[in-house]
Amino acid sequence: MRRTFILVTLLVTALILWWSFYWTYALLAFLLVGPLAFMGVKDMLQHKQSIKRNFPLVGRLRYMLEKIRPEIYQYFIESDIDGTPITRNDRSVIYQRAKQQIDTTPFGTQLNVYQEGYEWMTHSLQPIAFQQLDHHPRIPFGGHQCTQPYSMSILNVSAMSFGSLSQNAIEALNGGAKIGGFAHNTGEGGISPYHLKQGGDLIWQIGTGYFGARTPEGKFSEEAFAANATSPVVKMIEIKLSQGAKPGHGGILPAIKNTPEIAAIRQVTAGTTVFSPPAHSAFSTPEELIGFIEKLRALSGGKPVGFKLCIGIKSEFIAICKAMKQLDSYPDFITIDGGEGGTGAAPPEFSNSVGMPLLDALAFADNSLRGFGIRDRVRLIASGKILTGFHMVRAIALGADSCNSARAMMIALGCIQALQCNKNTCPTGVATQDPMLMKGLVVGDKKQRVANFHKHTIESFVELIGAAGIDHPSKLDRSYICRRVSMNLVKSYEEIYPTVQDGSYLL
Repeated sequence: MRRTFILVTLLVTALILWWSFYWTYALLAFLLVGPLAFMGVKDMLQHKQSIKRNFPLVGRLRYMLEKIRPEIYQYFIESDIDGTPITRNDRSVIYQRAKQQIDTTPFGTQLNVYQEGYEWMTHSLQPIAFQQLDHHPRIPFGGHQCTQPYSMSILNVSAMSFGSLSQNAIEALNGGAKIGGFAHNTGEGGISPYHLKQGGDLIWQIGTGYFGARTPEGKFSEEAFAANATSPVVKMIEIKLSQGAKPGHGGILPAIKNTPEIAAIRQVTAGTTVFSPPAHSAFSTPEELIGFIEKLRALSGGKPVGFKLCIGIKSEFIAICKAMKQLDSYPDFITIDGGEGGTGAAPPEFSNSVGMPLLDALAFADNSLRGFGIRDRVRLIASGKILTGFHMVRAIALGADSCNSARAMMIALGCIQALQCNKNTCPTGVATQDPMLMKGLVVGDKKQRVANFHKHTIESFVELIGAAGIDHPSKLDRSYICRRVSMNLVKSYEEIYPTVQDGSYLL
């Protein structure tokens, strides 16, 4: 191919010279061919890309097509049920609910109902009409140690930091939370001005970097924490032990996203890649974790305090439950994040192969708390690919009290699953710090879409429990969800994840 390019270039050059007495044709040919010849020579001389070196000019097509491969696949190849990580069917229903369009589907399900893994909810012959049910179910958070308990919606915005998301995206999410009366988790990046502009309720997440609550050396600061935690818009505090996208790894803020503004909020150096440590420095044992929770509850003025984790070594979670029982002190809630990952950028080995998936983790956490006889002391929040009303039913049936969603909320903002969250090139202005791209996300429009999605998804959830003859989410249990485990064998979640008896681990 290199020889062909050289021969063609020489031939074209000869023709240009031959046409030189027709100077206008020669000039036009030179303007057209000259840049191409220059690019081809440059391809042959560079040493980094073998394809371009061996196939000058033509080899560039490979890299051009590779750049638009996700778009080609998404728009022209994948079916409605094959898209990953979120299918087109699920994305479509989120868009439709956010825009208040028709979200019904004609001609039956596209799913193969006889395929292994297909799941469904059992319904009742005595369903309850939607009009008779509570359309905005809320769950009280905060035990007897709390002086400022919080009544939280059953669906809320999961942890996404300013820095990972743009200022417009953060403001729109918080505006949607304000309109819909649900909570907005700040993510570990701290409380930014954009979390505060709209006045929506906040769950302040404290990660291993202690952003917004740290000393110059990166240690936990009681004074800095108290200054933020006592703010009226902060309703609960969440300590992040690990997250589903990269459990045991710590957070990553790419240098390209670490603007001077973000650096000031996080108290770090601008323009550098910020790595949150994989573990906390303020505590290391289960007993110390419980003590840290008590400290944060006191410093915040009696607000609910809990922790978030992706389940890993089972005995470590059981040790935390044992410490709660022995000390007779409890977090107000535990957020269970699924190992299937979320919005955070992570090495593929961590996203693909580390951490317990949400459904298994929820059942295990619920059983562990029941086994120690402390399930009634602690709320469970499910966080991991909660996209529809059925996903909420499934999570609550396994033991969750409420649900958090990150990716669905991003899609409600306009995310098109371009998979560029970690490159600062998000075309919709959701996951970028590029001012030009951010302009595409209009806060006034998108905050209403977030509120719409929340409202209609809650309505779908309420209709589903009504179809099962249930009048409150707390009455859901594992017997209401079935899964096809093989072609001719169906099991309920109660059979797959048997519920342990309260206090059975104490015998």
